[in-house]
Amino acid sequence: MGKRRRKGRSVRKNNNVHQEPEDVVNAPHSFVIHKGLPGGHTLELTKDFRKVMEPFTASSLKERKKNTIKDFVSVAGPLHVTHLSIFSRTQLGMYLKIIRLPRGPTLTFKIHNFSLARDVVSSLKRQTVIEEAFKHSPLIVLNSFSGEGLQMKLMASMFQNMFPTINLTTADLNTIKRCVLMNYDPATKLIDFRHYNIKVAPVGISKGVKKVVQGKVPNLAKCTDISEFFTKTAVMSESEAEDDPSNHVTLSQKLITRGNIESGKSAIRLTELGPRLSLQLMKIEDGLLDGEVLYHDLIHKSEEEKLEIQKTRDLKRKLKEKRKKIQDDNRKAKEKVLELHKEKSLKGMKKMTETDIQMKKVSREANEESEFVVDDDRKYYQEEVGEDPDNDLFSSRPAGTKRPANSYHFKSKKPRLDQSQGRNPEGNFKKDGNMRDFKGRDKFNKNHSDKFKRNDKFNKKKTDKFTKNKNTKGRRVDKTNSQNRDHRPIGGKFASKKFGKRRN
Repeated sequence: MGKRRRKGRSVRKNNNVHQEPEDVVNAPHSFVIHKGLPGGHTLELTKDFRKVMEPFTASSLKERKKNTIKDFVSVAGPLHVTHLSIFSRTQLGMYLKIIRLPRGPTLTFKIHNFSLARDVVSSLKRQTVIEEAFKHSPLIVLNSFSGEGLQMKLMASMFQNMFPTINLTTADLNTIKRCVLMNYDPATKLIDFRHYNIKVAPVGISKGVKKVVQGKVPNLAKCTDISEFFTKTAVMSESEAEDDPSNHVTLSQKLITRGNIESGKSAIRLTELGPRLSLQLMKIEDGLLDGEVLYHDLIHKSEEEKLEIQKTRDLKRKLKEKRKKIQDDNRKAKEKVLELHKEKSLKGMKKMTETDIQMKKVSREANEESEFVVDDDRKYYQEEVGEDPDNDLFSSRPAGTKRPANSYHFKSKKPRLDQSQGRNPEGNFKKDGNMRDFKGRDKFNKNHSDKFKRNDKFNKKKTDKFTKNKNTKGRRVDKTNSQNRDHRPIGGKFASKKFGKRRN
């Protein structure tokens, strides 16, 4: 047995082979899918929402019509997926369902208005979409979610848990590039969903100094000296003029971008990335799309109706458990019967093999003990008569033996019918090699040749067939071998008509 192969040094040191980093495992992951009627920009809205949830989402997830919610729930555990967002479209409108996996609750929102990301970006004056911003999760900001009621607390906790938590003391400001803003309007009960890109720019310096600090090449065509370019105070950028003092912050860390130093003043500017959504909470369910309804915006029920619904739910649950138990018992009984049948069949197979072995053993012993006695007739004749028998009296083979099957009989080829070859003086064929006696065939040919001699046309053409040859010394030679030719018809319509008339 060979020596067991060990893993290499680099493989043993690699921690990512068997496990992921702890911050990745603990971060909330999500699936974003679409269901329901096709059309209505549902697919585009799904892709835009996946972009918002990056990087902890399945951005290239491909779902099919035959896929059910159970399929996604079954694979959610190994992939650390905690939330499932479903965009659906019905005849009444579009809906968004956010589910906490694996046991709920489920929040159902109605989408009143929406704008795709491509429409939002195209409406901007300066279209800036930085791909580096999508490598880190966004910052979630909730506004006016502190109202009374169970639904407000559930909504706030659901939205907060969809994104990773941020520790303010250890957070790196260079990783915060995006922001998701949700604003709740108590009057209309609508939630405004917005997605922004965060940009930090230094303030308190002129436009020329900012360009030099940020590494841009200044345009000195209108300046006589570089000092004039820096001393211009009237020139200010459009964005700096629009800045509100409330946007100015003091940085606690140094940023990668130029000009943003620690303890320096900088302005925070937001650029919308899209999509835009206007949501209204319709229903909250306790389970996974089929639990008890905890809140409904349109339907309100009394305590008695709630108790009756709870009783029917409990009854259905008990019936389901009973059916499942019966199915499990039936399955176990079938498995037990199959095991018994398998054991019996294996025992029977073993018995058959043992009997076969015994029979073979007995037959082998019988063949070894028995001796084949051959009666020698020639020897017996010599003992009784006292003389050697004639050669033709007894066969040379011992009694009880068969002639070896070494002789093979093949059909002989059709003999050549010629005057000069194959005939003996009696008019019969020779018995040389493959040639045999064809007396009957010669008689047939003779009768047919006599019939053809009676025909006048045949007698006229016959003289032309015989010509003189120098080598034969004046004798006539039949080149066509007409006398000995087989005049029987080969077959076909002519032969069947001709011989059919003769038979009649």
